[in-house]
Amino acid sequence: MQQLSRRARMALGALAAAAILAACGGGSEGPAQTPPPDDCSVAGQQSWLRQYMDDWYFWYADSPRPSAMAYSSVASYFDAILYTGNLVDFPADRWSRFESTESFNRFYGDGATLGYGVSVAGLEITGLPKDPLYVRYVEALSPAAVQGVRRGDQVLSVNGRSAADMVAADDFSVLTANAAGDAITLRLKRNGVERTVVVTAGVFALTPVSGTTVITSPQGRKLGYVVVKDMISQALAPMDAAFVRFKAEGVNDVVLDLRYNGGGLVSTGATLASYVAGAQGNGRAYAWLRYNDKRAAASDQRFAFSNPAGAVGLPRVIVLTGRRTCSASEQVINGLRGAGVQVLAAGETTCGKPVGFLPTSACGQTYSVVNFESTNERNEGRYFDGFDASCPVPEDFTAEQGGASDPLMVAAANLADTGMCPAVARASPLSRRSASRHLGGASDERQDMLPR
Repeated sequence: MQQLSRRARMALGALAAAAILAACGGGSEGPAQTPPPDDCSVAGQQSWLRQYMDDWYFWYADSPRPSAMAYSSVASYFDAILYTGNLVDFPADRWSRFESTESFNRFYGDGATLGYGVSVAGLEITGLPKDPLYVRYVEALSPAAVQGVRRGDQVLSVNGRSAADMVAADDFSVLTANAAGDAITLRLKRNGVERTVVVTAGVFALTPVSGTTVITSPQGRKLGYVVVKDMISQALAPMDAAFVRFKAEGVNDVVLDLRYNGGGLVSTGATLASYVAGAQGNGRAYAWLRYNDKRAAASDQRFAFSNPAGAVGLPRVIVLTGRRTCSASEQVINGLRGAGVQVLAAGETTCGKPVGFLPTSACGQTYSVVNFESTNERNEGRYFDGFDASCPVPEDFTAEQGGASDPLMVAAANLADTGMCPAVARASPLSRRSASRHLGGASDERQDMLPR
């Protein structure tokens, strides 16, 4: 994490008063944006995109400006005008993307997605094609779950293509469906037994919160454990139920499992953080969203901590993190730290995305480009290298997530009991790679930080 320089803090502070008036404490739908084009031809969309980026892109002044005439598609032109990393404080833009508006609205409106619902540990073994490829997560209501696919299944092949080949090519696109009815054939192995499973894609409801339980550590501390995978509005009710239970049972520590949480809505993350901080955070800034210099005075937004009835109000929290802990889930860590809550993390370094999107739609596509950076109450931000784990621990994908043999949970219990890491192998260094920007309308995992 980087604390902004004194000069930067002064500049940001000068904008704060105007932003408070604009945001009224946060949680709005965000500022009005560039109107969509009247002409949805390729040239019309490219012209609109250039205007929109000039108005709203965080790096508008430092991104390339090639002639649109050199590009035959909107996608190729979009790639060509993204910021390439020529500033000292900011790496290249590896996050901006677009998808169908139908897909975006399904995810953030309905809390659903189109796909197979099976996710593999490909990122975790990048460059290691001889390592086994495991299923790391299966959405509970997905077609994959119906077919009995489980975390810990070893993937031998998909549609006849070997797992080793997919890992070597860093290509797992076959697991992203393009339409309902698409099918994949998985060759899997568990406990030495191989099986073949055919999974047909469909639309299914996400399960953004799961695994809620209260466990007892080896030294008798009560730990409230909850998995939060997606920061969407559908997470609010089950999050409330989880923390009401934690408060009723008098937990000594809370363990937030964010290892696969790519982010989502800032307001949902703020609510989650508020359940942890309670009165300590109430009224403080959870996050400031800082737009480009053209938009800052009117558009900067402040999201505040609240003090919900189910808040446990603990001085520290244990967070399970990984390479996929990103964007609005990293914002939870930064926001809590800004409010003075001690954050202990077990797992791996997070993805490093302290920037977010104010999505806008045009011609059936929704563009999520970097529009702002996020800072906390203390104006800390720009953690592009991610947050390092207090206890660096590698995952065991054959262990039940959150179970007694899960190395991250073993580390969390040790942190709760002693404040120290157990004697476990260190996690491997984080291998960064660009996330796919064009998701084809079929992804159930996103790296988002959206200002609502």
